[in-house]
Amino acid sequence: MLSSASFRHLGLPHLHRLQAQPSYILSPRPALSFSLSSRRRYLCRHLSRTLQVKCIDAAQPYDTEFKLATALVVESCTTTSSPAENPVLSLKIAIIGFGNFGQFLAKTLTRQGHTVLAHSRSDYFHAALRLGVRFFSDPNDLFEEHPEVILLCTSIISTGEFLKTLPFQRLKRNTLFVDVLSVKEFSKDLMLSVLPADFDIICSHPMFGPESAKLGWKDLFFVYEKVRIDGGESRVSRCERFLDIFAREGCAMVEMSCAEHDQYAAESQFITHTVGRVLKMLNLVSTPINTKGYEKLLDLVENTAWDSFDLYYGLFMYNKNSLAMLKKLNSAFEALKDELLEGLDDVARKRLYESDAKVDSLLDNGWVLKEDHNGFASERAASESERSQDAVPWKINGSALGIEQWSKSSSLKIGIIGFGNFGQFLAKTFVRQGHEVLAHSRTNYSDVADSMGVSFFSDVDDLFEEHPEVILLCTSILSVEKVLKSLPVQRLKRSTLFVDVLSVKEFPRSLFLQNLPPYFDILCTHPMFGPESGKNGWHGLTFVYDKVRIGNVESRKSRCEKFIDVFAHEGCKMEEMSCAEHDKHAAGSQFITHTVGRVLEKLKLESTPVNTRGYETLLNLVENTAGDSFDLYYGLFLYNVNAMDQLERLDLAFESLKKQLLQRLHGVIRKQHFKDGISSDSVQRV
Repeated sequence: MLSSASFRHLGLPHLHRLQAQPSYILSPRPALSFSLSSRRRYLCRHLSRTLQVKCIDAAQPYDTEFKLATALVVESCTTTSSPAENPVLSLKIAIIGFGNFGQFLAKTLTRQGHTVLAHSRSDYFHAALRLGVRFFSDPNDLFEEHPEVILLCTSIISTGEFLKTLPFQRLKRNTLFVDVLSVKEFSKDLMLSVLPADFDIICSHPMFGPESAKLGWKDLFFVYEKVRIDGGESRVSRCERFLDIFAREGCAMVEMSCAEHDQYAAESQFITHTVGRVLKMLNLVSTPINTKGYEKLLDLVENTAWDSFDLYYGLFMYNKNSLAMLKKLNSAFEALKDELLEGLDDVARKRLYESDAKVDSLLDNGWVLKEDHNGFASERAASESERSQDAVPWKINGSALGIEQWSKSSSLKIGIIGFGNFGQFLAKTFVRQGHEVLAHSRTNYSDVADSMGVSFFSDVDDLFEEHPEVILLCTSILSVEKVLKSLPVQRLKRSTLFVDVLSVKEFPRSLFLQNLPPYFDILCTHPMFGPESGKNGWHGLTFVYDKVRIGNVESRKSRCEKFIDVFAHEGCKMEEMSCAEHDKHAAGSQFITHTVGRVLEKLKLESTPVNTRGYETLLNLVENTAGDSFDLYYGLFLYNVNAMDQLERLDLAFESLKKQLLQRLHGVIRKQHFKDGISSDSVQRV
């Protein structure tokens, strides 16, 4: 006889209370020798007025059997329990296909108190035992247990053939069949054509799996269609009890037709998996300068990597909308490549016909100062008459004579060249921190500047004569060379610090070194954020910099640190690295992120009622990259020596994936063709 503590341990308080009743209810008679099965019959007979207990086959060892039996209590003493204390009405559910996904669902089913049986072609006996599931190697044995629900968890590739082999005649004629495939019209047509007409059918799609739902199912989509449910109360109730399994876990329950599901899934699920698989082929890795968009792509790769190619191929093969989406994706990628290569061709032609003074200045390894619109002579130093009287000589070793003492104040006088969106975005923070900000732009932003507390100059000569300590170039990447060469740098102090904020770094580094006199300091930076990503502050956002040329004088070092501290003070993640290192990382992260975003933008993707987390990632990526101009993206391509290699790798990965899909499709069609041909020949011979 079980002790009172045993019942408490098993979580059956009502049995504990019953045990405290008169002893004749549970005490065995001394004269009788009870076998295991007769003891169970004795308990069931004497408790029939107060408990309803389902018993399982006694072939299992006693401990395992009793542990399983305790999970099968349907309802406890109705006369003494409140409705809130009653356990969930259990179902007897048979899982066909007990691989990763079948086991994943079984954990929740058993935890909720349902009886779970399982069959699979592979031997999962021990895995089933650990989960409290009875495993059957023969589906005939399982079906003779008369499960109320048959849950098909086979792969989409094998479901059709496997379903036709099942011994339906051993089931009760009111059995409910449920599938969990990622495509729905295929499974609906299949079950309607194969299953006897007296079986109920639900087509469902839990839009999550072991990886995406490892923290629970709350708010994850469960899509379903009640394809065929008999009007009998018990069968309607059973259908609702099955759906309630997912509702109780907090799933977002969406009832829609199978056709609607597949239309949405071709956009969301198939595109998401396609992008994830293409990126996986690139072997992308985390970098010290990850953008938020790149982090999302890495997460997407990780999430889709868990799914088999069979699952992905099934999304392509069995959803009639997927091929059209693949064609659209291919067209969008080809169109983007054409835009990039046409722009590259235009640049090459333009440079070919430019005068020698303007052609390929970036190819020169040494800095050569030619006489041009800046008014400099051929020598490395301009004449003293062209410089302001208070400027000082600059020496390579950093020593200087007669230089002014650096102000003890932490504020800087910063001249912004290019006062568009990004220049204004930075200026707000500079002003708030107490720095004096001057600005120049070809467009008249005087009203905007006044409202921000910035002094606007329509004539850049006037601005430079104010002797700003820092010149911050915020022009577009395509115009920066032209703008730099047009600046009257002779009007600046010779100790001025030049800073750029471009998204590529080797290009401006070479540009500055080749076009600026050697007495100017140079700092190459990349704030890896903008007005959209930095609208709630800069905390945790990456700021990359390379001190390309900073004089050894303490005042110049201090000025450089003060400028860098503008970003550190806002909580930026500060990363000092060489320009070459930056561009290597950026080609793998920033350029790929923008490329994927722009390809998807051409597809005009829209939110659906059943967005997966991966699809939400893609929609957010499109939204973020759409805010940037094509010039910025083209600059990432044109001025980063690593970008062309990344574009080629992306192209090869996409072509490889298309080849995998189409080769497999070709194989299926050939197999079907020859099968039909043999059948036709046989018919003709007969």
